[in-house]
Amino acid sequence: MPSVVGLLEQHELAARRRVDELRKEADRIQAELAVAEQEWQEWAIARRRVDAVLAPDGGSTAGTEVAPDVRDAEVPSAVRDAAKAKSQVPVWREGLSWSVLSVDYQRILRALAGRLRLGQGPLTCQEMAALFGMDVVPARVEALRSKAKRLVARGWLAEQQPGRFALAAGVTGPDGGS
Repeated sequence: MPSVVGLLEQHELAARRRVDELRKEADRIQAELAVAEQEWQEWAIARRRVDAVLAPDGGSTAGTEVAPDVRDAEVPSAVRDAAKAKSQVPVWREGLSWSVLSVDYQRILRALAGRLRLGQGPLTCQEMAALFGMDVVPARVEALRSKAKRLVARGWLAEQQPGRFALAAGVTGPDGGS
């Protein structure tokens, strides 16, 4: 007969796995949302430019006041400004510079690049917190874990073992991202 503690550990492990799966799914959806919002903004800009060019005055905007577009009024300002409210992490691609990332994300990449240069292995979020001089408390560690998982979802980092992060293949330097 299994022990009560053993059963509790099994349930805890199953719950933790579910949380990890949901975090991965949330990161994937967040990445898709960022791409979709960017595309939507580009199309809205293109439409406004075409409207300006096709305007009866030949597209001259000198001395004219720009009226808000009624079609944009349907969209809550919180959605329009979502990209500004939170740091965006683009999907990594060859030649993408680290400068597109916020300082916090760059710090994680710099720490892992240093480990790679020294021939050391991946880091856990607790080790990162200690390395960054942070208090190693659950709130700080989970904040780092969230950032690291987002970098994994966008292709900047790899997580070969659960909770251990390293630079993804091809991501090696801050100048060109590769």
